Amino acid sequence: MSILNIMWAGGSAFASVQKVHQQILSRVEDCASINTWLLQGSAGIGDLGDQVVEWNLSSDQLKERRIWKLLAPWMRARFKKALPKDLEVVLLDGIGVARALLPVLRTVPGVRAVVIFHGTTRLRGSDLKLFERFSDSELTLVAVSNTLAQSLESDTHRPVAVLRSAYDPVAFRAASLPREQARARLGVPMEASPVLGAVGRLVSGKGFACLLEAFAAASVHRPDARLVIVGEGPERLALEAGIERLGLRGKVSLPGHLPEAATLYRAFDWVAIPSLDEGLGLILQEAVISGVPVLTSELAVFREQLAEAGWYAPPDDAGAWSKLMERAFSASAEVILDGQSRALAPERAWTDFTETSRRLFSSR
Repeated sequence: MSILNIMWAGGSAFASVQKVHQQILSRVEDCASINTWLLQGSAGIGDLGDQVVEWNLSSDQLKERRIWKLLAPWMRARFKKALPKDLEVVLLDGIGVARALLPVLRTVPGVRAVVIFHGTTRLRGSDLKLFERFSDSELTLVAVSNTLAQSLESDTHRPVAVLRSAYDPVAFRAASLPREQARARLGVPMEASPVLGAVGRLVSGKGFACLLEAFAAASVHRPDARLVIVGEGPERLALEAGIERLGLRGKVSLPGHLPEAATLYRAFDWVAIPSLDEGLGLILQEAVISGVPVLTSELAVFREQLAEAGWYAPPDDAGAWSKLMERAFSASAEVILDGQSRALAPERAWTDFTETSRRLFSSR
């Protein structure tokens, strides 16, 4: 089997999407070749197959804006000419990539397209018409959670396969650093307690501004508490200003983007995921598999994974998040982790993910 994996872009800003695609491709059996196209930006990531082509296209080119609307036929001809020979399956990263490539693939007989949706998507009428040009055997829509799949099925009136991303728990745990090494890497004293961690891009949708406000209130009675937010992004300056304004210097650190972040969870006593919206939230899985319980926003995708074992607070509600932290800091993290591990069932999730990935890419 020959697979072409087409992604919007590479780099740290798209790390979670890259992880999902890497996981899917690693499960495919009897594959002769896997090639990857990055439509924007550079790779800067792990193994994505036998060959990676960086197109370095602009948003105007991909979205067919301005002069590029007139040049769309030329751009599509370039894509078609570059397609690998004997291509069987194309994995498309979300609706943006689908808009750019599905018109091309419609003219290539014998090629099946798989579009994977990683988060909430606003579909246009033109998107639905584009999907209608493909039969179910030619086009498969995939969502990373049941919650997202149900929403897409309602919008598209097409079946949407569920491929809930998962990790090999044995390999993931083996790669995790011990607590002492992880704390040393993050500059967190061993005696600090409790230590709350958060991981993600520094963007407004991740809810880190709310997390700062909540931590400031919760840490009044826990002066040794520490908060570490691992990630980089456009909200850094605003978060740094918030740390100063709230008097949290020395209690909160922003170490930036760390490629090895997935190995550092054992530095924390709890992990907070205060997102306003998520397609799935790989951080939840990474933390629990590493042996660290999580506090999350009250989102359907998190309840889908943790059910009643989750500890939830409404998104962007600093007061509720502060109370949730206070409860957590006084609770037994080991007991909470046990419940969350049983709910997440990472071994079964990995088996299901492997079987579904192989089924999606099997010959039909």
